[in-house]
Amino acid sequence: MPTTAFRCLLLALSIVDGSSYAASAHEQDQLSLVQQQLDIIERLATQAEAASTAEPDERYRFDYPRLALDIQRIHQGVQNYLSPSRAQPRDPGELAGDYRLDTQSAEPSP
Repeated sequence: MPTTAFRCLLLALSIVDGSSYAASAHEQDQLSLVQQQLDIIERLATQAEAASTAEPDERYRFDYPRLALDIQRIHQGVQNYLSPSRAQPRDPGELAGDYRLDTQSAEPSP
């Protein structure tokens, strides 16, 4: 399941380029589909987070809040490309990309 989400995120990243405007109707349609897919990915991630069970002895767990922020950033980037609010270039922020959280164990390791 996460593999599909990551593939969609990578697809969205490869399509989005904030330096130009979506010139064709076909490109706008495709980017609108990317927006819809990002909404689906966000819902799936929310469901996965709700269904996850954190075991006290797990060393790592998935960082769902960070993923949600990255999805929102991509979504906003596509929206800004489709409906630019200004002509000058802007400095795009970087995605986190690392979704593994280290959990603190109750006992120190020997």
